[in-house]
Amino acid sequence: MTDIPATDLDMPARRQGSGALRLLLSNEFGLAILILIAFTAFALSLDGFTSPFSLFTIGRQIGIDTMIGLAMMAVIVTGGLDLSVGAIGVCAAMVFGWLAQALGIPLQLAIPFAILFGASLGFINGYVVVRSGVHSFIITLASMSIFFGVMIFLSKAQAFNELPPEVTQIGKMRLFGKVSVLLVVTLIVCAALSIFYRFTTLGRQMLAAGANPRAAELSGIRTGRVITACHVLTGALAALAGLMLTARMGAAVPSMAGQLGQDWLLPAFLAPVLGGTLLSGGRVSVIGTLLGAAFVTIMTSGLLLMRVGEFWILACLGIILMLAVLTDRLRQGVLRKRGLI
Repeated sequence: MTDIPATDLDMPARRQGSGALRLLLSNEFGLAILILIAFTAFALSLDGFTSPFSLFTIGRQIGIDTMIGLAMMAVIVTGGLDLSVGAIGVCAAMVFGWLAQALGIPLQLAIPFAILFGASLGFINGYVVVRSGVHSFIITLASMSIFFGVMIFLSKAQAFNELPPEVTQIGKMRLFGKVSVLLVVTLIVCAALSIFYRFTTLGRQMLAAGANPRAAELSGIRTGRVITACHVLTGALAALAGLMLTARMGAAVPSMAGQLGQDWLLPAFLAPVLGGTLLSGGRVSVIGTLLGAAFVTIMTSGLLLMRVGEFWILACLGIILMLAVLTDRLRQGVLRKRGLI
């Protein structure tokens, strides 16, 4: 009988141990535990937190916040940033309002045209970033003001509040009597993005360009086009988030994302960073972004029901973002020491 080396016998156990450790140290696992703790705490301490209407409202907001986070995640994948996601989302929503209300164009045409418009604004960002060589932080900081300012000038800061009734119905629609259709839309987009990054050539090129741009160039990847494509995807997702917010409000309002769209910046960064997307690029987590948005929404909803001031809620979210970045650095250090990355 041939003896099998002990090292070979230990291999499956080591792999299983490494996999278990990776799971325990992953952002997704930590977020799932935090969501469970936060939801349980609010459910036990607040009356009405688990009512059907409250759960529907929370689910609808999770859908919107996740879409905002996915828009930022799409550009972070290459180490870039897009501060104009809020401005793009509002501009696309206003274009949708103009098409649907002023021109009377059917929703079947107005919705895809608005998403295409958002993608075109993203293309402008990406094209300028690639051609100028200036970091996307500076370019999108400028385009945020430009997009928003032009939109205010053309719309005269007037809201489109007489949209077809189907728009409001979409925002209020419930599947199985409890689940918001907006959350379902977000879950479909999450599934599509997961497939995109895992199985498509362009998705893999985005990850490669973010992990090591020079090596990607040497391997034949045209990183300029990849970066532009990331901004186009960001613009399309931001436009979709703007349309979802329009459905929730029943109107397209210039201030729906705050001044210059700045109200979207915190959730845009929180969801992907909490979920494990690396700010340096090269790694994304679609499921983590969904869980990050869910955690932020549950925390915000619970604190609002506890009548905590909005300023303190924003301060709390800022602290969570800072802790998330520091925790991720610590997690990466532990994995490196154990030779798992």
